Amino acid sequence: MNQMNLDYHKPSLHGELSIPGDKSVSHRAIMFGSMAKGRTTVSGFLLGNDCLSTIDCFRKLGVKIEVEGTNVVIESKGMADWEEPKDILDTGNSGTTTRLMLGILAGSKLHTVLNGDASIGKRPMRRVIDPLRLMGAQINGRENGQYTPLAIKGNPLQAIEYTMPVASAQVKSAILLAAMHARGTTTIYEKGLTRDHTERMLRQFGAEIIAENGTISYKGGQDLSPAHVEVPGDISSAAFFLVAGALAKNSKVILHNVGLNPTRAGIITVLQEMGADIEVSNVDEHAYEPRGTITISTSTLNGITISGDLIPLLIDEIPIIALLATQAQGKTIIRDAAELRVKETDRIAAVVSELKKLGADIEATEDGMIIQGGKPLHGASLQTYGDHRIGMMGAIAALITEGAIQLDDSDCIAVSYPNFFEDLETILQSR
Repeated sequence: MNQMNLDYHKPSLHGELSIPGDKSVSHRAIMFGSMAKGRTTVSGFLLGNDCLSTIDCFRKLGVKIEVEGTNVVIESKGMADWEEPKDILDTGNSGTTTRLMLGILAGSKLHTVLNGDASIGKRPMRRVIDPLRLMGAQINGRENGQYTPLAIKGNPLQAIEYTMPVASAQVKSAILLAAMHARGTTTIYEKGLTRDHTERMLRQFGAEIIAENGTISYKGGQDLSPAHVEVPGDISSAAFFLVAGALAKNSKVILHNVGLNPTRAGIITVLQEMGADIEVSNVDEHAYEPRGTITISTSTLNGITISGDLIPLLIDEIPIIALLATQAQGKTIIRDAAELRVKETDRIAAVVSELKKLGADIEATEDGMIIQGGKPLHGASLQTYGDHRIGMMGAIAALITEGAIQLDDSDCIAVSYPNFFEDLETILQSR
């Protein structure tokens, strides 16, 4: 763990950044490229630790993957010719890798074991395993498959109809990945919109999938064709600089190549509703993953209520939204976000604990938090809990605090944004 002292003396921020690749899309590009027979190329790949864990898993399955900068070349013989790994597939800190690999491996011909770090060992897996078992998957693990390590004995699968009990793109994606190798047509019913990167990438790799009005249908047995995937910038990473630009004095920040997938753009909606000076331009709607430029300037903000169908569109951004709300006028209420309790850490408890240390008027609720804005923040020593988004929240807070912030572990930020501090210095130096 690398401790870091951050003392910025309330700077202005000016400059332009190209946001690194979307983590969710990067994971899926490796997965789909490894399942397709032939040569798949990826540009703009995120070199974060989570995505490197995904690459490591597929290399252990015998897939040839070469990485040069942010470009990746995948040479695969197809899923039918994967090798049974001699070692455990180590998913590191990546919940996406762990849960989506369950869906992929359930319909393989292989016996595999998935395990991750201590944080992954605490995250619930039955939400994925239960529907996979309905399809015929053979998966065993601690507490009847609730926790890693998990052993998967590849098995022929049968299509199912499944109503999602929670809004979770990881659960939906795991079922769809299993459905690729199941007999019949799998149908998923969603109660609310969740990120649709898996559905988009299935189409990009040549598969047919029907997704409309909350109903998703996929017929098993379709072969995937190799593709070229251009990964857009990660809006969840961009969110930290959007908040920084809104809160820092006399600032203007321009972010290029930001993914604008409508199932991920909740942070833009929140900033607009709070009254931020934000502009979206140069939008490319024709790409499989839409993208564009976002400009953010110092803003006067008002508190709002964030709840319901908006929550799945910004679940990963709630830590930085909570910091944003501490500087808005009036009260901000975040609810329907109980999913935060089972992220890398209990993010509701972690966010409330650390922002209180800075002097914020914030309290936790069972499924969210209540923030009374307009309170000046002061420096403090913050705990990151090994959670990249808590670490970045603390770093952005240092831009507006009176006094320094000490982070107990800045290394955890590399999970999703390896060059975070270099990018921050870029716009600090452009004053």
